[in-house]
Amino acid sequence: MKTKLFTRLTGLAFVQTSTQAMLLLLSAASMWLSAPAAFAVDETCASCGQEVSVSGEFAHRKDDASLTIEGASNNAAAFREEIYGKNFTVTVAHLPAGKYTVTICEAETWASAPGERIFSVTSGDATLAKDFDIVAAAGGARKVCCITGVVEHEDDSIRGPLTVSFTTGKDNAKFNTIEVKNVSGAPVASFSASEMAEHFSAAAMQIPGISEPPIWRDPSQPLPARANDLIRRMSLAEKVAQLQNGAPAISRLGLPAYNYWSEALHGVAANGDATVFPQAIGMASTWDPALIHQESTVIGIEGRAKFNDYASKHNGDAKWFGGLTFWSPNINIFRDPRWGRGQETYGEDPFLSGTIGVAFIKGLQGDDPNYMLAMGCAKHYAVHSGPEPERHRFNAMPPERDLYETYLPQFEMAVREGHVGGVMGAYNAIDGVPACANAFLLADLLHQQWGFDGYVVSDCGAIHNIWGSGEHHYVATPEEAAAAAVKAGCNLCCGGDYTALVRAVQKGLITEKEIDQALYHTLWTRFKLGLFDPPQDCPYSKIGIDQNDTPEHQALALKVAEESIVLLKNDGILPLNWSKIKRIAVIGPNADTEWMLEGNYNGHAARPVSILKGI
Repeated sequence: MKTKLFTRLTGLAFVQTSTQAMLLLLSAASMWLSAPAAFAVDETCASCGQEVSVSGEFAHRKDDASLTIEGASNNAAAFREEIYGKNFTVTVAHLPAGKYTVTICEAETWASAPGERIFSVTSGDATLAKDFDIVAAAGGARKVCCITGVVEHEDDSIRGPLTVSFTTGKDNAKFNTIEVKNVSGAPVASFSASEMAEHFSAAAMQIPGISEPPIWRDPSQPLPARANDLIRRMSLAEKVAQLQNGAPAISRLGLPAYNYWSEALHGVAANGDATVFPQAIGMASTWDPALIHQESTVIGIEGRAKFNDYASKHNGDAKWFGGLTFWSPNINIFRDPRWGRGQETYGEDPFLSGTIGVAFIKGLQGDDPNYMLAMGCAKHYAVHSGPEPERHRFNAMPPERDLYETYLPQFEMAVREGHVGGVMGAYNAIDGVPACANAFLLADLLHQQWGFDGYVVSDCGAIHNIWGSGEHHYVATPEEAAAAAVKAGCNLCCGGDYTALVRAVQKGLITEKEIDQALYHTLWTRFKLGLFDPPQDCPYSKIGIDQNDTPEHQALALKVAEESIVLLKNDGILPLNWSKIKRIAVIGPNADTEWMLEGNYNGHAARPVSILKGI
């Protein structure tokens, strides 16, 4: 069963940094940053008019509540959740013999163009739809269209219950709603994918019976005991939901919602006004680790200021791009400018990249012995330097010397010297093994040799790449992929691919104890940030929003910008002779463009100065 292939927004979305482009990207991303889906062996809905069940290879997917669906009338919520899969069957039991009209309504919220999703629908010997394309039929994405067909049903005792079978031709088959009417036009069964989800896997949703009082919010207890106390109180389904970047709240436990995906490459990104520093390649050009340490300290302060402000107004929750687990720095090696993402790195030298990276991590995480100011995440581990279009299937085969001398030293420095809290696994494979399922990288090197004790997160959609057709296809199913990644040491999934872990446990591919271990490392982040402790205990809880984007921070950004400038050539023009030069022409599309200055993975500069205005 396939979880959707997510084109990672952080990989290419923020290249355009105008306000309009950013809003479009956030809107697009909201389509898949959704409530956790539920994988199931069989699902039964007794409240759907008749006894209705779904069987086969399928999963649930739910879109963000803000997504607009054209033609849904007052039932838009039903079209934001779907059951999808390669081959699955909906069964409606106990219908009398007779003629029935089956109506299946759909809205495409994943594919955006005709031909991206093709599937067929049958009921017994009748074909309800062949090579159906939702986008083509509806005239666009996020528009409702329906499949309608008439079927002859004999008594259940003769040929079994009425069935509606979905078979994929390309990507996945899916449905949002199904209605069955009898010959007089009266509905006898009417249900949506969201109703089916409520009845999935009772065993996975069973809450453990724990009688002892909770200690996970008691700061006097050791962190391991606190984390394990919280974990043992969760059902399997709740544990799996916590292993995705958009971890939901568990209200019965008092656990706030937390989105682990935040960015801070050169300032707090995608979360309103912030101090915007030069791109990472410019930071490296300062050759000044102490200055970069000052910069990242400012980034940590502003991130904490924004988090504290939002959480205080939203029951302790952290929104997307509003958390304290920043997926920075990018310490990949910039070898070939055709990659197109070299501006996000510290350049081509492993030692410089490691040195600047360590300074950035230490400043961002702070120097308190008990709590982190914010948390860094060294990415993308490892050998991730293009080619960008092939990243979801590319198999890097570096010579052993190149691996150890070029691609790994900066990550080892980040762990051993920087004590970085997080590491992000890359999309690519290394010597045939996807990075996020690579025990050599994640267990042998990272934990055993280097002594890493933080959390590992996948790049967004990288778990899907492990099994996806036309991608690595290292294993055959999403359950095998999720299990392989967790077993190798990838604790947290960016995206929804770890929803397959429920079914992986049911299939015996992984144990719940192994999931507990992954969740321990994931929750460790929030304990280290002091998010479960009394505010008076964590010194960073006192940072207010007034410490965001201050004049002092702006002055530091200017200093970093000045220090980042590299003079490659001077044929006598500089310094300018003002006695001879009376006018200066500023030419080009970027001359008076302010958003261009912000780069990518960026925040918004409240008072930007364009090149023209500066001159």
